[in-house]
Amino acid sequence: MPIYYDKASGIFHLQSHQTSYVIQLVRGMPAHVYFGPQLRQGSNLNDLLYRVERSSFCPNPFPDDKTLSLDTLPQEYPQYGTSDFRSPAYQIKLSDGTRISELVYRSHRITAGKPALEGLPAVYTEQENEAETLELVLHDAKAGLSVTLYYTVFEQFSAIARSARLANEAGEALQLERALSASIDLPDARYDALYLSGAWARERHIQRRALAPGVTGINSRRGSSSHQFNPFLALLRPETNERQGEVYGFSLIYSGNFAAEAEVDQFGTTRVSLGINPFDFSWKLEPGEAFQTPEAVLVYSAEGLGGMSRTFHKLYRTRLCRGVHRDLERPILVNNWEATYFDFNADKIEAIAKKGGELGIELFVLDDGWFGKRDSDNSSLGDWFEDRRKLPNGLQDLAERVKRQGLQFGLWFEPEMISPDSDLYRSHPDWCLHVPNHRRTEARDQLILDMSRADVREYLYSRLSEIFTNVPISYIKWDMNRNMTEIGSALSSPERQSETAHRYILGLYELMERLTSEFPHILFESCSGGGGRFDPGMLYYMPQTWTSDDTDGVERLKIQYGTSIVYPVSTMGAHVSAVPNHQVGRKTSLEFRGDVAMSGNFGYELDLTTFTPEEVEIAKAQIASYKEIRGLVQQGDLYRLLSPFEGNETSWMFVSEDRREALLFYFHVLAEPNAPLKRVKLEGLDPLLDYQLGDTDTIYGGDRLMAVGLPITSIRGDFESRVVQLRAISQ
Repeated sequence: MPIYYDKASGIFHLQSHQTSYVIQLVRGMPAHVYFGPQLRQGSNLNDLLYRVERSSFCPNPFPDDKTLSLDTLPQEYPQYGTSDFRSPAYQIKLSDGTRISELVYRSHRITAGKPALEGLPAVYTEQENEAETLELVLHDAKAGLSVTLYYTVFEQFSAIARSARLANEAGEALQLERALSASIDLPDARYDALYLSGAWARERHIQRRALAPGVTGINSRRGSSSHQFNPFLALLRPETNERQGEVYGFSLIYSGNFAAEAEVDQFGTTRVSLGINPFDFSWKLEPGEAFQTPEAVLVYSAEGLGGMSRTFHKLYRTRLCRGVHRDLERPILVNNWEATYFDFNADKIEAIAKKGGELGIELFVLDDGWFGKRDSDNSSLGDWFEDRRKLPNGLQDLAERVKRQGLQFGLWFEPEMISPDSDLYRSHPDWCLHVPNHRRTEARDQLILDMSRADVREYLYSRLSEIFTNVPISYIKWDMNRNMTEIGSALSSPERQSETAHRYILGLYELMERLTSEFPHILFESCSGGGGRFDPGMLYYMPQTWTSDDTDGVERLKIQYGTSIVYPVSTMGAHVSAVPNHQVGRKTSLEFRGDVAMSGNFGYELDLTTFTPEEVEIAKAQIASYKEIRGLVQQGDLYRLLSPFEGNETSWMFVSEDRREALLFYFHVLAEPNAPLKRVKLEGLDPLLDYQLGDTDTIYGGDRLMAVGLPITSIRGDFESRVVQLRAISQ
């Protein structure tokens, strides 16, 4: 884990768990030298820097050294305008309109542990000996700009956490026009890019394509991390797969507009950049002020995508998620949304809760429609007062009625939104994001509250905290159902309007920090039309996310598989819903839907009172089974075995830390005539142990299960699934 500095060579050697990251000062400029498998400290690192003389069209900023061009030097935080023509990590504009900046080394500091980022989510340590941090201070004396680059390495994780703090030390204001979290130059371009894309109800599908000269990039300009792209990019060798090969993963702990790109230059090197999207972004820095970028997490794996994912999973599950619920088993819930939509009353809710209690469900969640005059999605957002027509005795009475059925009580909110048809909007029409003399574009008949405003946040805090205090609530679903348009704030000055989108996110984080800190007993789940804001930034405040509004069992195979590329299963909400499915119209068995949903945080989203006697028995068995396995599902190591993006079968498994217990899930989508014998090769087991399959007398060696595979038999019909428990026989 240590960080070494050799003053004579100007080399910083950062050793994380099984990983090295090397920086070398070249004429005061931090150059990127190496990122990969761990190197021994003391071995010769002096000649790792690749410096090649270029003559034509590669400027040489130093006349005494024709081998040095910034256009070929691999850099840690590059600028534009002084001979590097590739994408920069930062850009500034000075008061005289000039845009040239050149940062050089001023000082550094190596400290134990990891400092928190002011106002921003980030991974953390619980003990100082878990990590070390390098603070590398760069300075541009002419511009009066100081930049501190933060690098944290971890004892238990093959990961590097990076961010930057840009400070104005001049006597005049300067404008930031680009401030990324991380930039890294890799020495070749023989990589595939892998990223997650989609749309509402089709989130985080895996995309993979080869790099080529030019830019391969993803981004969001929607004001949130978005359904369309996730703030994650991986570069992997063409031969890399789930089980073997090199992969670099780049994940941004941020919930707003982002950009991630891999730029292949004329000489076949690759620059990876990650951070706040520079599009429509600027930030005015007054003298003495500083700007902190979000944190980027860089993971290296020599064990394929699976190795990278398991590093992200454990780091994010144990050192990004926080609070009392982080390590607790999550409750099995029933949500009334697809059961009732807006048409319910207290008796109907109690009836669903009563049936849930009989089945063994632990939590009831009241979704949209309980406040204002909310009979459809065209009114009342912002009016967070009970609708006494539906709930004559209010939320507190309803919560007590639910608790009498043996269930905890949870509640849905959409705090960031406001309906034009609401008392709040009629009182405060300037509280929404808007631009004077332009239309206010609505989506889902709603506008967005300006979370950059302290008065808006204070109103939301007062309303939500009053309900949280007076109603026995154990769970909150925090929704957000549209993207930003007309991004402007009535309280911001003209030169600061381009700060609004980022200030919104900072304000949102501030409100979430306040509420989650004051009500630590509440399990918060984030949502944005399902998975439109499934990102590490939200997980810092809310340890789970509603994975997608699409609850079809077949579609969820791809959605949950893709989500697991970065995010641990403990963060994924997964429910059984009614058939025909409300999103795609497909009919699948209750068993199949249950097995898919039990691969996440399990629950139901349908009318339990309509279950047949047969469905009641199936649901009881599912709930009892999940209570037995959920600790392993939510906290075990995930191994992806068969991809839904590559065929008709999907399989994954969970393995305990001591490798003595495992759980295999297998899904077969469409029936095949005269199909061949199917075997699934398992992973993560101890090859020296023997494993018993469930309650049977069948025993297989771990080596046999991983090398030969487990037979999958008796598959007939569409949408079939199997769940197999494996327990090591004591030795």
